[in-house]
Amino acid sequence: MSSAAMHCASPPDFQTRFPLGASISVAELERDPYPFFARVREREPLTWVEALKMWYVTGYDDVRRVLMDGVNFTATAERSPIRDTFGEQMLSSEGEAHRRYRRVFLQGFSAVSVTRLESHIRAAAAGLADECSGASTIELRTRFASRLPIHTILLAFGMELAAEQDLRRWYDDFERALANFEGDLHTRERAQSSTKQFHEYLHAGLQAARRNPDDSLLSSLVQAPADRRLSDEELVRNLSIVFFGGISTVEALILNSLWALSAHPELIERVRSDEALLANAIEETMRWLGPVQSATRYVVQDVELRGVTLRAGETVNCMLGAANHDPLMFPHPERFDITRPNLTAHMGFATGHHMCLGFRLAKAQVRIALQILLSRFAPFEVIDREANPPTGYEFRQPRAMWIRGAVR
Repeated sequence: MSSAAMHCASPPDFQTRFPLGASISVAELERDPYPFFARVREREPLTWVEALKMWYVTGYDDVRRVLMDGVNFTATAERSPIRDTFGEQMLSSEGEAHRRYRRVFLQGFSAVSVTRLESHIRAAAAGLADECSGASTIELRTRFASRLPIHTILLAFGMELAAEQDLRRWYDDFERALANFEGDLHTRERAQSSTKQFHEYLHAGLQAARRNPDDSLLSSLVQAPADRRLSDEELVRNLSIVFFGGISTVEALILNSLWALSAHPELIERVRSDEALLANAIEETMRWLGPVQSATRYVVQDVELRGVTLRAGETVNCMLGAANHDPLMFPHPERFDITRPNLTAHMGFATGHHMCLGFRLAKAQVRIALQILLSRFAPFEVIDREANPPTGYEFRQPRAMWIRGAVR
């Protein structure tokens, strides 16, 4: 796929019709997209972002409308970075194929299945915290937040923890590729190479699960009834996105939650002692500083939105981060408020039939991680906040987080 193939043609007179979208740069979006979101929601709620050659939808109701509309908008297109990286799977398919893929994985991510995994998650989180004992300051991303979701996903699927470093390397290449709307060829080629290695690893795992069946999620997939069974190639493609999503959202949500709480230190003692408030803090973080900032759709047929005709084949980015800061839905959206009456109405996990499959597992991991970190590090303090702010216009989080506190 060439760089040009990733892009749509700019609409006529875009500079006059959408001056805010025409002027924004990728660097500005990467640094802090929220001021831009506020401006365009008010003046250009549907805007053409020339730097990325796509439409941005920014209002809560408009984002929800597009994500719920499976007639005029689709998640699948040849130029989709997700499809280009992982092949056809549940996030880049529609109709019967999508339902068939998703149905196979639903039980493994049900509330009952997640509850069964909680003791393993707690043990993994406690073990990683133990490794930090004796240190007065630690870099939390590399020592804990990036590792817990990898340990969890490997435990859930019955795979060896020895694969942790390979998964980390592959994941980093995948994340860059899935945000590669500019069509950088080197980024794409690195991801393709990592995908090939990752798929070989997953194929080997499927064969091992057949030889030695157990109660893991991987074993359940290869032993599924004939009417729900996927081919190995289908399993590998779908496991790719399950593994990626299971790592990326959890790492970022742990860091973003702690970033939010450290900006409001008066809340730390409250959430330490009240599990309901801790759950609220996680939900509010998904709204206030969501790890995944967008859900991409492609126009199936010409359709009008906000008085603008979107042409078949064009790319529409539903900006979840912008929708979650819409003051018409969330008054005073810039405030981090864990008592909001509608805080669970956020779209941090998207919505519609492509809503995140693993949202329960993600929230369970983050809840357990915060319980352990806030109890083991006291007082809990994030240092060098200004040096390591959250960044990213597709996947947003601090790229490092140094914390200080006495380890209990």
